[in-house]
Amino acid sequence: MEPNLSGKTIVITGAGGRLGQRMVRAFAERGAKIAAIVLNEEEARNIPFPDNAEGWAFPANVADERMVQACFEQIGRQFTHIDALIHTVGGWQGKPLLETSATDWQNLLSINLTSAFLCFREAIRYMQGHGGRLIALASGQGADRGRAQQAAYSAAKGGVVRLVESVAEEFGGQGITAHAIAPSTIQYEDSDQPGVPATHLVDLCLYLCTDAARALNGATLRAYGMTG
Repeated sequence: MEPNLSGKTIVITGAGGRLGQRMVRAFAERGAKIAAIVLNEEEARNIPFPDNAEGWAFPANVADERMVQACFEQIGRQFTHIDALIHTVGGWQGKPLLETSATDWQNLLSINLTSAFLCFREAIRYMQGHGGRLIALASGQGADRGRAQQAAYSAAKGGVVRLVESVAEEFGGQGITAHAIAPSTIQYEDSDQPGVPATHLVDLCLYLCTDAARALNGATLRAYGMTG
């Protein structure tokens, strides 16, 4: 049965990216009102809202505290409350540890972990009193074990998992649940290579935003797809 999200307000970060665009389309097609957070005005003009969808784009650098606060204030004025946040923003870089600079380290933590913290915090302000769902993208490196030459990325994604668990425990009693989805390599086209199709990640997020998932909280869903 297709989930019906009519009347729900869903915030999707990274809405201009390949995964974010798929999230926007899928949630809008099921009746949700979409607040699409994008990096800049150019991305805002290219968000694939379906015909007759209720959707607005909000440019912001989600690793910048002031911009995130201002962005969510705009979203709050537009929608009054938030039912779910899908945080797809992230970035990857692999380098040998001895070649990893402090700037490399900070950049990976900023885009992957600080952005999740800021967006979770601001979204919760508009969920209190009626509940909501928070979903962030982690990775196998964060859910299971770090990888060689990926120290910064592994640490950042591991931090996302701990953030989700902490938020779930702190706000679960208010009806606000939090989850991490940890994909392996995301496949955007038909492929015989190991990985998980992006459409499967969209389906997981859709499910977590339905009433059927209301008993779940603090989970890390390992979405590894084909393993070989």
